[in-house]
Amino acid sequence: MKTIDLVVPCYNEEEVLSVFYEETSKVVNQISNYQFHYILVDDGSRDKTLTVMQELASRHSEITYLSFSRNFGKESAMYAGLKHSIGDYVIVMDADLQHPPTMIPDMIQGIEEGYDCVAARRSNRNGESPIRSFFSRQFYKLSNHMSDVKMAYGAVDFRMMTRQMVDSILELSEVQRFSKGIFMWVGYNTKWIPYENVERTLGTTKWNFWSLFKYAVDGITSFSVAPLHMVSGMGFIISIIAFIYIIVTLIQTLCFGIAVPGYVTTLCAVLFLGGIIEFSIGILGEYISRIYMETKDRPIYIIKTSNLKEIKKSSEQDK
Repeated sequence: MKTIDLVVPCYNEEEVLSVFYEETSKVVNQISNYQFHYILVDDGSRDKTLTVMQELASRHSEITYLSFSRNFGKESAMYAGLKHSIGDYVIVMDADLQHPPTMIPDMIQGIEEGYDCVAARRSNRNGESPIRSFFSRQFYKLSNHMSDVKMAYGAVDFRMMTRQMVDSILELSEVQRFSKGIFMWVGYNTKWIPYENVERTLGTTKWNFWSLFKYAVDGITSFSVAPLHMVSGMGFIISIIAFIYIIVTLIQTLCFGIAVPGYVTTLCAVLFLGGIIEFSIGILGEYISRIYMETKDRPIYIIKTSNLKEIKKSSEQDK
C-alpha cells in the first residue's frame, strides 16, 4: 500500500483546524490502496492552534505535529513538513479549506497517469478585491517575462508530488524561499487542475497588501537577475543622453555664447537622476540583502514542540 503525507502549514488556525481534519478525512477515508498521514506544522501561532493539534494527535495516530519557536513564515513551514515527510507521495495544502480536499482523488489519478506532480491553479479569483486580482495578474506576467522559470497563472501551493520531486526540492536549502518558483525550477512533469476560487468561511486571512508585495519581490529576485540588467541598461541610456546633452550644450555655447541655464530644467534633471539612483540602489540592496541572509547560514526553522519522538518510539515498539 502506497503512503501519502499531507503537509499542512498552520498559522492561527484554531477555528478551522478541526473542521479541516474532518472534511479531509471524509475524502481520504474513501480512497483505497493508499494510507494517509497528516503532518501539521504550527508556524508560531498566537492562538490555540498548537492545543488543537495536540488534541487531534492524541485521538488520531495518523497525525504528526510540529510547532515552531516563533513565526518563521509559511515557506519555512512547508519546508519543515516536506523535510519530515516519509511517504511515497506528498500533498501540500492549506488548513483554511480554500484548497478543496475533494481534489485529492483527481490528484492521485494524475499521479497514476505518470505525472510527477499534480498541481491546482485557480481559474478565477471570485471573492477577491479587483485591485488585488489586478496586481496578482501583473505579478505573474512580470515574473514570467523576467525569469526563465515560468509559473502558470493562478498557481497555488496545493499540489501532490512524488518522493523523487520532494527530495529534489529539499536539496534547495536556501533561507529565503519562494516555493511556487522552486516547484517549477526543479522541473518534472506537472499536470495542472483548474478549480474555482473558494472563499474562506472560518478564521481570517493572514495576508495583507504589504505582505503580498514583499512575497512578490521575493519571487522575482529569487529566480531572476533581470532587475540588475535593467539598472545597467538605465545607467547606459542615461549616460548616452547626458553625453549628447553635453555635446549640444558645447555647440550652443560656441555658436551663440553662454546661455543662462533654466532653474526648472536643472531641478527636473537633478530630481530625475536622483530618483534613478535611489531606485537602482534599492534593487542592488534587495540582492545584497539576500546574499547577506544566505551567508549567515541560519536554520530555516526551529522546532520547539512536536510528537515526533512519541511516534518514532511507538513505531519501534510495534516492530
